[in-house]
Amino acid sequence: MPQHSPPSLSRAHARRLRDVYRSAGWPCQDTLEIELLAAGLLHRVLAPSGHESLRVTAAGLQLMADVLAGNRARLSAHEALVERVAREMGRAGRLAWRGLSLRAQVPAAGDGSEARWCMARPDVFSIRNTSVAEYVEPVVHEVKVRRADLLSDLRQQDKRAAYLDLGECWYVLGCDARGRCIAAPEEIPESCGVLVAEGERLVVARAAPRARRSALPFGVWMALAKATPATGLDEEVQGLLA
Repeated sequence: MPQHSPPSLSRAHARRLRDVYRSAGWPCQDTLEIELLAAGLLHRVLAPSGHESLRVTAAGLQLMADVLAGNRARLSAHEALVERVAREMGRAGRLAWRGLSLRAQVPAAGDGSEARWCMARPDVFSIRNTSVAEYVEPVVHEVKVRRADLLSDLRQQDKRAAYLDLGECWYVLGCDARGRCIAAPEEIPESCGVLVAEGERLVVARAAPRARRSALPFGVWMALAKATPATGLDEEVQGLLA
């Protein structure tokens, strides 16, 4: 009998394991289930009534734990870089917010369709600390620490168009496990700037085109007024005032 190599397990396999673990384990009898059974990550349980259900094996539980640990590590790396960018904006004299939901407009595609409104959620949104509304110079920073996530994001043209409607758009690129940047600046659309994390520094790999100077829409001002900006603007000098 020829020996068959075990199937390559994907995120879809891990999600199915989680679904089975959380549910009564009713079989779907699809390709994912066949591969998980063949890999020993699921096993069949036959009830006295004749009904069959599925249970996650010890190996399946270990795989779920490994995936969870990997997800947490990636999230921690992403959040750490988001925090660095927000603090750098504060040191540059800007007010920065993390994870804001802002109403933005996606321009018409040129096929007769009209511009559309959507909700954009940039990793970091910042404005100059100024009292002149026309001088706020809004900037969006989108942080990526995994190449797969970056490539997926770059395919979402409407998302990028919404960011550009809010102001300048920069991609902040992290490094892989070997310390290499996850992408080359040339892979990022020219409408966006590129920052690269090099050790403790954020290096400009390519500047963003200057956005037209205009006041923020009222809806954006309301969102900023309801949110709390990131700390860091004056926290180092606050002790001198005591």
